[in-house]
Amino acid sequence: MAGVAARFRPRELLIHTPDGKTRTLPLDRDRITIGRSSASDLCYPDDAGLSRQHMVLERDAETWSVRDLNSKNGTFVNGNRITEPHLLGPDDRVTAGHLTLEFAEKVSPPANTVVFVEGNAPAAASTTVVTSLQGLLSHEKEIEGGTQMRALIRAGRELSGNLPLNELFNLIMNLSIDAVGAARGVLMTFEGDELVVSAARGEGFRISGTVRDRVIKEKASLLVRDARLDEAFAERMSIVQQQIRSMLAVPLQTDDRVIGLIYLDSPHFVHEFTKDDLNLLTVMANVAAIRIEHTRLAEVEQAERLLAKELEQAAEIQRRLLPTSAPQVPGLDLAGYNAACRTVGGDYYDFLTYPDGRVAMLVGDVAGKGMPAALLMSSLQARAQVLFDDPVDLAALVTRLNRIIASNCPSNRFISFFIGVLDPKTGELKYVNAGHNPPLLAKRTGEVERLEGTGVILGILPAAKFEQKTCTLDPGDVVVLFSDGVTEACRIDVDEEFGEDRLAEALARLKDLPAQSMIESINQQLHEFTSGAPPADDITLVIAKRLQT
Repeated sequence: MAGVAARFRPRELLIHTPDGKTRTLPLDRDRITIGRSSASDLCYPDDAGLSRQHMVLERDAETWSVRDLNSKNGTFVNGNRITEPHLLGPDDRVTAGHLTLEFAEKVSPPANTVVFVEGNAPAAASTTVVTSLQGLLSHEKEIEGGTQMRALIRAGRELSGNLPLNELFNLIMNLSIDAVGAARGVLMTFEGDELVVSAARGEGFRISGTVRDRVIKEKASLLVRDARLDEAFAERMSIVQQQIRSMLAVPLQTDDRVIGLIYLDSPHFVHEFTKDDLNLLTVMANVAAIRIEHTRLAEVEQAERLLAKELEQAAEIQRRLLPTSAPQVPGLDLAGYNAACRTVGGDYYDFLTYPDGRVAMLVGDVAGKGMPAALLMSSLQARAQVLFDDPVDLAALVTRLNRIIASNCPSNRFISFFIGVLDPKTGELKYVNAGHNPPLLAKRTGEVERLEGTGVILGILPAAKFEQKTCTLDPGDVVVLFSDGVTEACRIDVDEEFGEDRLAEALARLKDLPAQSMIESINQQLHEFTSGAPPADDITLVIAKRLQT
């Protein structure tokens, strides 16, 4: 494996995210850190599966390796958790949190990808006609021919309908080509700062970077009468081979904002564009850009209304799934609290009581936020209530739960989980901690202990085994279960977390209060620490206090 990796010289990093998108980045530096912290080179603040500083990619000569930065949930190469730097090979897939990384020596663009050919030469004045929307609108006589007016009227009529955005892009492309008699064309719009192909007729487009910059940055509409003679086209041989002679490029412009461009070209034997064609396409592109913006706004508003309704219904269902109050168990004082950072959340807690007086406390934290996490949380609750109906062997039951989750959930979803069964008569607490934040046990004497993990998080390794541990709560002792939304709550002015130490100090100070009062006091301290800022993650607290008799 080391020999294969040594010959592998990756040039590009492919980052696959849960929404199905792939981001391609050049490996043009020697070190790339990835995590939730804003200090990371690649920052994914909403990925709950990542630690703040999760992993680093490092170059040595022309090879690359990946190293885990003592992350909570681990870094995996081809499904195996790494504990030391791993030299990357051509088939390696790195997973961390919700991300999957792949590495390529070079990615060939698809046939319909637009390639911008960079060059330093400006477009030649002898072969290029330049106009602008502002100039045309100040001289109404520029568009007065019957054919052009008919094209504008047709465009206005057909663009007035309510079409989905992808159909609208194709309609604009077809109207533009038909209006000026082009052989082929491409419509590009911005996604963030990147120009992407939204519609095309034809393939293999090679567009001058100079033309692109003038259209986008200067809001100029360009007609190149003979591309073969223009120095701005750095690879003129491809122009000759494709028999391209005449081309148009105009901005998709709304007022002073450019949202994309339309590019058309034609071989000399099909059609040679004129200044009238340039004027017509410039105005059509303005009408089209306004329609695109209106459609985008309408789609966003409709999606937001639908999402708000669905989230409201989901939030009500989720509230009904969580305990409305803690059970009354002789010898114990119990309390629980949950607050989602969004309308619905991925944190879960529950109490299960047994005929012999024991009580089970369960806390889970599903990776991610929002609806996907909430759905997985609901599934976890349903399975847990069935599996732990008779908790004879917690380790065996958690092993079974992990196998079910791993076989039924997406690979980028996983759950940290804790279950503890407390006997109020003896104070014995049997527990399994599957990669969850270690609960804190505050002794009546003032010491605070951590209930460390006994296994990996659920859903990653189907064959993982778990260990059951035991501790004892003496009368007056308190145990608190919590999600990382508590300890990772941040100040708004500095990059500082609330942290486990503050929680331990609060627990030691508040241990003589009733369980519900402890939760209220901890929440108040969190509110003051974050200056009242909305939580960035779901918050869950469960407290069990053994009463003194």
